[in-house]
Amino acid sequence: MGKPAYRRVLVKVSGEALMGGEHIGFDPKVLAHFAKDLADARGLGVELAIMVGGGNFLRGATIAVSGIDRATADQMGMLATVINALALGDAIEKAGAAARVMSAVPMPTICEPYARQRGLKHLSEGRIVVLGGGTGNPFFTTDTSAALRAAELQCDAILKATNVDGVYDADPKKNPKAKRYDRLTHDEALAKNLKVMDAAAFALARDASLPIIVFSIRREGAIAAAVRGEGKLTTVVP
Repeated sequence: MGKPAYRRVLVKVSGEALMGGEHIGFDPKVLAHFAKDLADARGLGVELAIMVGGGNFLRGATIAVSGIDRATADQMGMLATVINALALGDAIEKAGAAARVMSAVPMPTICEPYARQRGLKHLSEGRIVVLGGGTGNPFFTTDTSAALRAAELQCDAILKATNVDGVYDADPKKNPKAKRYDRLTHDEALAKNLKVMDAAAFALARDASLPIIVFSIRREGAIAAAVRGEGKLTTVVP
């Protein structure tokens, strides 16, 4: 097994990637598989923070069109990410690794409020930090939250765990001729309008000189492989 290419990483996982075959919420088997993969990666000596989305329950931007105020809708979405973070933190502990759930929306009776210095301490002491609540503010996606926290927590890279094995120029599930990229720059991804992360997230990652590694959550040992720079993935560099 090769040595890790990164000392500390932030893994961004969407809520949809945790759904498996479910129509809403998360699949316990997918959650357990992902948690084991994280625990195995931690066993390589890599420090891990996880930013989790909430789209498996609801998206603020989606429900806002129903007439709910956008800021209120986004706050509802933040709560969905905390539900996922709690579930993932529990699964990581069951997989044999220490975890701390931190929320940008303070709810101290449920989990630890996010504070940068506390997050850095947990990471340095070997705990996997699971981040919920996005940035704590409406109008920001969890992609942007991931880039922000990765910069704050002095990470070496952002690992984006998705349902596909890299970045394509079209949806490979709908277009079998979609072109897959092994390596791109942030500027190329923006110019080609490739849906890796939103523009604000790209800007933050570029300013912090953070590479973005896109890979499939569904492959066994995918996170451990990604932190070694191995496996089928796309690397997006500043």
